[in-house]
Amino acid sequence: MMGTIVQQLTRGLTKDQIIEAGLDAYYVNHGLGVYPSAASGVPFSALALQSKGDPITDLYEDMAAEQKARSTYEYLIDLTEDPAVLAPLRFLREREIVHFQRFGEALDIARDHLNQQKVFEMGNTNNIKWR
Repeated sequence: MMGTIVQQLTRGLTKDQIIEAGLDAYYVNHGLGVYPSAASGVPFSALALQSKGDPITDLYEDMAAEQKARSTYEYLIDLTEDPAVLAPLRFLREREIVHFQRFGEALDIARDHLNQQKVFEMGNTNNIKWR
């Protein structure tokens, strides 16, 4: 959705508007196409994804990512008064809040599951030789 917003805002820009907006270096590399990158210009890569293989750690990481995205949308909302931009930004911000809540619920479920006592039954033990 963010890519669509950027594409709509930059469609039809003149050369002078591109330069005035400070998009000339970006334009040289990507035209007006959407190239996922941080505000600093660092391109998105899988290095931004985190996974430890531990459900508790990974769910906390997911929750943190949702909060970071929420705050980014809030900063973007602070920078515009355009209703056509504000509406999707507000939707995306609310989506991050809901995702955060759902990950929190999943964290509770994972904790409950991991805290359960586990009993493993052995099948027929007649063939086992005990020393």
